[in-house]
Amino acid sequence: MAPPVDPAAGAALRFLAASIGARSVVEIGTGYGASGLWLLRGMARDGILTTMDSDAVHLDHARAVFSRAGFGAGRARLIRGTAAEVLPRLTDGGYDLVFVDAEPRSYPVFLDEALRLLRPGGMVVLHGVLTGPSGPDGPLRAPDPAETAVREVIQGIREDEGFIPLLLPIGEGLLTAIRP
Repeated sequence: MAPPVDPAAGAALRFLAASIGARSVVEIGTGYGASGLWLLRGMARDGILTTMDSDAVHLDHARAVFSRAGFGAGRARLIRGTAAEVLPRLTDGGYDLVFVDAEPRSYPVFLDEALRLLRPGGMVVLHGVLTGPSGPDGPLRAPDPAETAVREVIQGIREDEGFIPLLLPIGEGLLTAIRP
């Protein structure tokens, strides 16, 4: 499991969700619910967070965190399963924001899925893009699959005219992109 987002990254997630009036958000990688809580705080009052994790303990903990924070059961759909199992069942073009905080080696696949899920004007946010030994633009030292995948996603978003990207050097790094 990836470490939870730190408070600065969480505040950025809340801001991003609020800035687009997010009503329908997908989170890939529930963890213990920290990032989901930040997203819920920024979403519209009637918004619904759809979050997935393969670990039932994580989902139970996140459910309790959301409840203690005052978000009723109707505000979050917590789905047990891998992203590969759950994402294909979600509605094309039905989401305002997709937040990815999972295995970085899978970021290229998750980006493709996010693009399918986002409505026009939607936003994708990828967490942990600055965790490699040399950052997004530095020389590769002993490349590993996770760092290579993250670099591929960063480059793809930068070069795609269909995005308005922004790399936020907050916490472990948030790569955000709006699809106009």
